[in-house]
Amino acid sequence: MEKQGMGLDKLKNEYDVLRQKFNLPEFKEMNEDFHIDKLAEMETEIMIREIRRFLGDKLMNYMRFVENLLNPVNVPMFVFSIVKLLDAEQKKKLEEIYKELMKNEMKFIKLDLEFDEKEEAKFIKDSFDFWQKTKKDLLKIIEKINSKWDEKSETNGKGYFG
Repeated sequence: MEKQGMGLDKLKNEYDVLRQKFNLPEFKEMNEDFHIDKLAEMETEIMIREIRRFLGDKLMNYMRFVENLLNPVNVPMFVFSIVKLLDAEQKKKLEEIYKELMKNEMKFIKLDLEFDEKEEAKFIKDSFDFWQKTKKDLLKIIEKINSKWDEKSETNGKGYFG
């Protein structure tokens, strides 16, 4: 049975038209961060909306993760072990990120309620730019957590949960 969808080449060509029209990021950059090549498996009349959904879904998942770190209620046990390793500066940074993710989510919802091609493109550009900075900030926090985790495991000789 043949897979339905537009195919990767057609997706890239159609994206390039949108990219030129709205000055969007390159396909490769968007795909690396937001896996938009999955759109090749879909048929859609309004590609820009689907691209926005890919961005919004990823950012929403990170918003949930950050929220769990800042307010760990009914979360997996590993989240508590991470929270214990966060210092005040990292928590403050996570609060800033969370606030921006919430603002982004509200823009996402507004676009879901009322389609506007230009606003869809603006959301994509703004979200892409926001993510370029935010992923670096999150990576720094994760790297510090990992180094503290390793230090804690080495100092007590039993591992973190020992």
